[in-house]
Amino acid sequence: MSETANKKTIWKVIGASSMGTLIEWYDFFIFGSLAVVISTKFFPADNPTAAFLSTLATFAAGFVVRPFGALFFGRLGDIIGRKYTFMATLVLMGGATFLIGCIPSYESIGFIAPLLVLILRLLQGLALGGEYGGAATYVAEHAPDGERGYWTSWIQTTATVGLFVSLLVILLTKTLLSEEQFDLWGWRVPFILSILMVYVSYLIRKNMDESPAFKKAKDEGTTSKNPLKESFGNRYNMKFVLLALFGAVMGQGVVWYTGQFYSMSYMKTVMNVESDQVDSLLGIALLFGTPFFVFFGWLSDKVGRKWVMLIGMIVAVFSYRPIYESMYQTTNLENKEVIAAQTIEKAEIKNVDEKSDSIYTIQKSFTDGTTYKQVTTLHLENGHAKVVDGKVSEIVKKSTHINSGDKWKLVGLIWIQIIFITMVYGPIAAFLVEMFPVKIRYTSMSLPYHVGNGIFGGLLPAVSTYLVTNAKNNGDPQFYLEGLWYPIGIAAVCFIIGAIYISNKDRNVN
Repeated sequence: MSETANKKTIWKVIGASSMGTLIEWYDFFIFGSLAVVISTKFFPADNPTAAFLSTLATFAAGFVVRPFGALFFGRLGDIIGRKYTFMATLVLMGGATFLIGCIPSYESIGFIAPLLVLILRLLQGLALGGEYGGAATYVAEHAPDGERGYWTSWIQTTATVGLFVSLLVILLTKTLLSEEQFDLWGWRVPFILSILMVYVSYLIRKNMDESPAFKKAKDEGTTSKNPLKESFGNRYNMKFVLLALFGAVMGQGVVWYTGQFYSMSYMKTVMNVESDQVDSLLGIALLFGTPFFVFFGWLSDKVGRKWVMLIGMIVAVFSYRPIYESMYQTTNLENKEVIAAQTIEKAEIKNVDEKSDSIYTIQKSFTDGTTYKQVTTLHLENGHAKVVDGKVSEIVKKSTHINSGDKWKLVGLIWIQIIFITMVYGPIAAFLVEMFPVKIRYTSMSLPYHVGNGIFGGLLPAVSTYLVTNAKNNGDPQFYLEGLWYPIGIAAVCFIIGAIYISNKDRNVN
């Protein structure tokens, strides 16, 4: 086969694999992107902070079960093949996402609502646990020697592009609907749209051929009959599984979720930036940062995977606190000069009978163009105001609209975090594929990847938000930085292990 034909074939492989993986990430991230809204729909509204933390915990639950999906679907992928396995994961993910968009609210069915959300979120996690290993293995086994970092890095872009697409769909939906319509039913649209994208991707994947390496192994009768036993019961292979986890993927996972998820929840809940602005800031940073996945994948073919990943990790460790300090000060209103003539403080409604009714509003404008709004409402349960310690309980919602200059400053600070992600994530698929033999590759690479990302990375938003909340309640003046100790600690340990034990030599996948 000519080189042109080979290139044409691999681009088809990349296109089919990437589209399906992108859609699965879109499905997975829609939940996280709408976490603030979901917390008001599927959880009790009497404690917004607890509801938001419960939503993050449900979001994290999907990550926690990813290793189980890796074991189940990884085993299938090493026995029946890559193609049919990640077709199954695609359908499972799409179905679960669609059904989340159909669940009645907490007000309608009570605690059944969060229970159903949790079950479907767990199914999403199982599906994602099987998808990535299949796609990465499939592409790597088609890629020519010396170019696996470059070709598999296209798969790496799908997670970020999936997040970008989820934000774009949410923004378009909000643009086309009124605020009331979006809050009432429009938030369901991104979930329901998923089923159409999954159907198109399924049709494309159905016409793909099996990977040449797996097909050759199957023809020769050398496929594994018990991939789980050979992967984790073999002491020699288990050593590489643990090394992949603690020397690379664990750190990659926390760097990835810090830049793309913690930054988003941090701006919304700690900095109180308007939700729409946060989505647009992150979207712009992702747009400018995504090409670097391919660049660092290509670079890893030239200089090796190890140091590209580890340098990204250690630079992130020393940069996170200065970056988040700068982000926080951008919206610290104590540093800004208020325009007294444009400050409004007023009571709006005396007889409150709806949850959305405001009893007090404060609006401020600042000389740099920043605006601030604080709306106070009552906690209502069954039409009556909730009383805590003899006082009527209130809900305070704060939102800051940042000015143009600060907007681009925040885009730059998020973009720097995206670059850290591209360094650690761009080469990781090729790195993992090259560590394990064909017959147990799907199983062996999937488990460390999904433990590192699903558990160490997936728990990050919930753990970091808890650390910030706890520090704030204890009066720590730098409470807004406390959530960073989790990713900093994990990434630092991973760097040390990887620097000592990981080889910089790239291996032949056959």
